Amino acid sequence: MSLSLSLSLSTGHMTDLVYTEKELVQSLKEYIKAEESKLAAVKSWANKLDALTKVSTSDPEGYLAHPVNAYKLVKRLNTEWSELESLVLQNPSDGFVSNMSMHRQYFPGEEDKTGAAKALMRLQDTYQLDSEAFSKGKLPGMHSNAMLTVDDCFDMGKTAYNDGDYYHAVLWMQQSLKQLDAGEEAVISKADILDYLSYSVYQMGDLPRAVELTRRLVAIDPSHERAGGNLRYFERLLFKQLNELKQTQQSASEEPIQLGTYIRPKDHLPERDTYEALCRGEGVQMVRHEKKCIRLLCRYQDGKRNPRLLLKPIKEEDEWDSPRIVRFLDMLSDEEIEKIKELAKPRHYNLNYIFAWLEGEEDPIIDRVNQRIEDITGLTVDTAELLQVANYGVGGQYEPHFDFSRKDEPDAFKRLGTGNRVATVLNYMSDVEAGGATVFPDFGAAIKPKKGTSVFWYNLFRSGEGDYRTRHAACPVLVGSKWVSNKWFHERGQEFRRPCGLTEVD
Repeated sequence: MSLSLSLSLSTGHMTDLVYTEKELVQSLKEYIKAEESKLAAVKSWANKLDALTKVSTSDPEGYLAHPVNAYKLVKRLNTEWSELESLVLQNPSDGFVSNMSMHRQYFPGEEDKTGAAKALMRLQDTYQLDSEAFSKGKLPGMHSNAMLTVDDCFDMGKTAYNDGDYYHAVLWMQQSLKQLDAGEEAVISKADILDYLSYSVYQMGDLPRAVELTRRLVAIDPSHERAGGNLRYFERLLFKQLNELKQTQQSASEEPIQLGTYIRPKDHLPERDTYEALCRGEGVQMVRHEKKCIRLLCRYQDGKRNPRLLLKPIKEEDEWDSPRIVRFLDMLSDEEIEKIKELAKPRHYNLNYIFAWLEGEEDPIIDRVNQRIEDITGLTVDTAELLQVANYGVGGQYEPHFDFSRKDEPDAFKRLGTGNRVATVLNYMSDVEAGGATVFPDFGAAIKPKKGTSVFWYNLFRSGEGDYRTRHAACPVLVGSKWVSNKWFHERGQEFRRPCGLTEVD
């Protein structure tokens, strides 16, 4: 099955890194204290010896005439200066360096840094956030002191540039330049920013602005190795373009570059626009229900008088009518959620995600949750896949996909020997402050995470044919941490629990 999973640094492991950094700061402070103590001792030695040498050199023979002075000079040079040498050679940084070395294996790598930058750009696109608001920490529904500096914005732009993503390179280089022009201090130079920005603008097809920006670069740094050649090249292209269009040269736009200035390049997802609109809370939600005059209802569900649910039925809400999607409330307790997260976390220590498959035998809570899922859905878990747990960090997403295998993937689940994935249960194990919805682009449903609830739908019709309307996605997490677990049911074992239909779409 071809899936596109984009999990940024998982919040679970990022939390560990926060405490790691705190420990390193404490270690650094201890190193500074030890270094200051060492320097104080060396300074004390220097002051004492300075006073002694002033006396001894004023009258060397007279000084050495006294046997005590002669003895002490020999002693100092034989012993005390050696002690001083040892003191100077002591390295108070050893503890700090050792601590760094111990933790370095868990530090994010270059790939993690690139992934984090791309996650921010993904959020920028999906939720239509301009670079300036982003750099000031202004996100929908919140404002914080999490600011991006000139150098941060430059690094974002360079990450995009190195990936051949000139659209985002322009947005972030422009923001870096704007903050630098506003007087913010930076390590990076204006010439470097203009160098990347002008070429990225050229790649976006905006020749007049590319010429104007390159002229600014030449004015700042006439000896720049590429600027002069680029300027002549851009000017020739612009002259040729204007001649072909029979137009006169006009000044480059002075409007700042922002979202919408250039057209975002198309990618591999045909439903990208619909998917992202649903993630933002836009789209066609509820329209089909209203046209059909169908009311979405809620009810108590006892699993067709299942003994375990008779005294405490599950609350069930309709999320969509066709295909039918329901949400079960109070499916998982806080205790169960914390245990599942605890069991999942040690499995794969990877900064990019927490991902695990949990067996029922591992803990009574997993067995209990599996049994509850079976009771409420009426489907056997005997042929279902293990409980899958995932933690999405900021920017983490799962692009539109099908849970079932299509006809061009006949061997997708062959090794399991249990047939296709007939149904999905998705458990939400955390609330998410912003973003992270589960969306169905085909018919416009957007289901928001709600801790302790589960969403259920069938992927196949009763005939065994795939229901292509169930293509769905996990929107990027904008603010917060998203914990989910899945239970995928397979066809085998469900023959009497969900009998076959007579037509293709039964």
